Amino acid sequence: MAWRNVIITQHAKLSYSSNMMQVQTSKGITQIPLSDIALLLVESTQAVITSQLISKLAEQGCKVIFVDNKYNPITETVNYYAPKCNYQNLLAQLHWDETLKQRLWTEVVWLKMNNQLNVLKNYHLPTEKVEQEINKLEFNDVSNREAVVAREYFQELFGKSFVRQDEGDTINAALNYGYSILLSSFNRRIVQNGYETYLGIHHSSIANQFNLASDLMEPFRPFVDYWVAGQKLKDFTPDVRYGLVELLSLQIKYNGKAILLANAIDLFTKECLGYLSNDVDKVESVMDFVNEVPNHAIADNV
Repeated sequence: MAWRNVIITQHAKLSYSSNMMQVQTSKGITQIPLSDIALLLVESTQAVITSQLISKLAEQGCKVIFVDNKYNPITETVNYYAPKCNYQNLLAQLHWDETLKQRLWTEVVWLKMNNQLNVLKNYHLPTEKVEQEINKLEFNDVSNREAVVAREYFQELFGKSFVRQDEGDTINAALNYGYSILLSSFNRRIVQNGYETYLGIHHSSIANQFNLASDLMEPFRPFVDYWVAGQKLKDFTPDVRYGLVELLSLQIKYNGKAILLANAIDLFTKECLGYLSNDVDKVESVMDFVNEVPNHAIADNV
């Protein structure tokens, strides 16, 4: 089972040899078994990767992410065919019951807001306003409590002057980077389960080919917020980016058990897809944080 997140941070040549990813740098050659790699982040625009390696990584279900000159994830590999992809899955997804989708979206929003509440509690910050808005949640979140809670939550967590945006300050840069890693992880799980990322349950933008991942990742965003708030960031350094990638190895509580965040993503994705396809009666996921915020955990970067 793939478990390793590999980050390429310098000029390197990435190639394939005997079921290994071969990484050649000025310091020598490193070999990593393809079967170990869950995610490959090419964080250097000076890296070269062979088409054979990309093909072999795709066969393994490994997600490959590339960045732009500002180190922001800009594109990722998306396989033509999922390991379990079939016509019946696509038909089922096209005909998912509208009420089921709305019920699941209500649960997703509640989980997200509850995790946001837990972030504030863990940092001993005021929660009254957020709790009041959570209690107003309606079916399918028709009153958009998600947005109201988000505004109150981010100002409590990062200060009254903080504005959530796609670009700008260090905090927003870190949040966006972390969310991109989450999105990629959900895309990988959705495809591995044989479903199409384009067809979501709430997000429906024609410009977003990852609508379903954008839906399912929502309850996991607060884990990124939790980590970022604990770092007291001044600059968006390589250490910050490494830490955000390794956040997938954060230990959390999921349905009462301590597991890695990456494994929780896998379980939650399967549960949601099973619910939409009538294989699971209801979504019963319960998430919580374990003890302290992790360190930067820079492992497996080259």
